[in-house]
Amino acid sequence: MQRAESKEQRAKSARQLVAGGFFAFEDLDVYQRATDLTALVYKLTAHFPDYERFGLTNQIRRAVNSIGLNIAEGRGRGSDEDFARFLYQSRGSLLEVVSALHIAERLDFVTREQTENLFGQAHLLSSKLTAFINTLKAEAES
Repeated sequence: MQRAESKEQRAKSARQLVAGGFFAFEDLDVYQRATDLTALVYKLTAHFPDYERFGLTNQIRRAVNSIGLNIAEGRGRGSDEDFARFLYQSRGSLLEVVSALHIAERLDFVTREQTENLFGQAHLLSSKLTAFINTLKAEAES
């Protein structure tokens, strides 16, 4: 009898599928973290009230999707300056997610215990995006 895969095993498998992928953005740590955050937000918002499906649920999901999508699109641009501009947009979308999570807490859709890990991951991703932006800007200036 084969045992079911753990969440950690599935996450590792998903990362291996894109490691060395066809596209230049797939191996970026910020992209991997963005997709991890996206999955967590989708799981959390699945429990929001039905009447919020077209409100906060939709808004937070669009914002979290935008993080990774902007990283991917920016990586496909022709210059570090363009890429940095898309990374700024990713960071802005990340901050939108954080704000939406605060709203969800205030409306008692989620508890602080449910969002604590997400806030931690968001903070780390924000730091990494900022560092990446600064690296690209420094390279463009030299």
